[in-house]
Amino acid sequence: MSQEEYNKKSAKKKHLKEKDRYQIEALLKAKKKAREIAEIIGCSKRTIEREIKRGQVTQLTSQYEYVSVYKADVGQRIHEEKTQNKGRPLKIGKDHAYAQRITELICLERYSPDAANAQYRKEHNGQQVVCTRTLYSYIWDGLFYGLEKEDLPRRGKRRTGQRVHHRRVALNNPTGRSIEERTEAINKRQEDGHWEMDTVVGGPGTKACLLVLTERRNNLELIFKLPVKNQASVVHLLDRLERKMGVSRFQEVFKTITCDNGCENLDAAGMEKSVFGKKQRTTVYYAHPYSAYERGANEGANVLIRRFVPKGTDIATLHRSDIKRIAHWMNNYPRRKLEYATAFERSPLAAVLSEACVI
Repeated sequence: MSQEEYNKKSAKKKHLKEKDRYQIEALLKAKKKAREIAEIIGCSKRTIEREIKRGQVTQLTSQYEYVSVYKADVGQRIHEEKTQNKGRPLKIGKDHAYAQRITELICLERYSPDAANAQYRKEHNGQQVVCTRTLYSYIWDGLFYGLEKEDLPRRGKRRTGQRVHHRRVALNNPTGRSIEERTEAINKRQEDGHWEMDTVVGGPGTKACLLVLTERRNNLELIFKLPVKNQASVVHLLDRLERKMGVSRFQEVFKTITCDNGCENLDAAGMEKSVFGKKQRTTVYYAHPYSAYERGANEGANVLIRRFVPKGTDIATLHRSDIKRIAHWMNNYPRRKLEYATAFERSPLAAVLSEACVI
């Protein structure tokens, strides 16, 4: 007799399914033993014994006697509950203080998960609990009490798809200085004092808007309320800033301004001309039409502002203190591009603007 004839093939490992459990219940009612049930289903006897024990319930018979019987639905429910506990333990463990602080930063202080993580590290001497990707996964799985994916700044969604290329010439602004004329130092954010400008409009039928100036290198933010969205209001605001700061200081802070081809930005000559003479105070560049990505810092700032000023808001009802509070929050917001420092901490222009009582 050969060695192969002595070896017994072990039973295949098999997880019981819901239909198997109901079959076990029916066979037990038919007075079948565990070994017989195992042969019918095709698993080991021990598997059947464990399953019978798992699904045992106590019932009261019509003769008022308590008996223990196996119920397939009970066994299936217990199996599903234990399945949910599979996998590695949570990296945050039982760190309730971390979970509570992250929830406060996102829900109350309107931080993104990445910024909230950075702020927590800053408050706890660089203590790293979980990475941003893991934090997002925990939020999506609903592991933070009181924090849902709907509380995220972008509701957990991002636009995807290919960029559509449109025409490269603005028909309403053929004489404006194109963004293509900017120097490499401006494009690569190598020096301070180069800004992007845009407006945030209110609800339908309202006239007031917010003028947003974003410094390209360190994302320093300036926000002002305009009574009307037109060229005269934009020029008047820049004139007021120059009078407040002085010629030399204004030229030091606002070396260039890049904006879109909106109707309120078309008076390049008025924006560039100094109120103290014919001298040029700044240089204005225009992005290509339908190319908001060329003013990425500005567009990102508008997203942050919309956390406080949702679409449809009547901006005329905002007080100056409200706008200053939003700008102060943005300038103290930790940013990944600055290694999670803030614009106030990194930008040398913050001290100049503070001294001139602009921020």
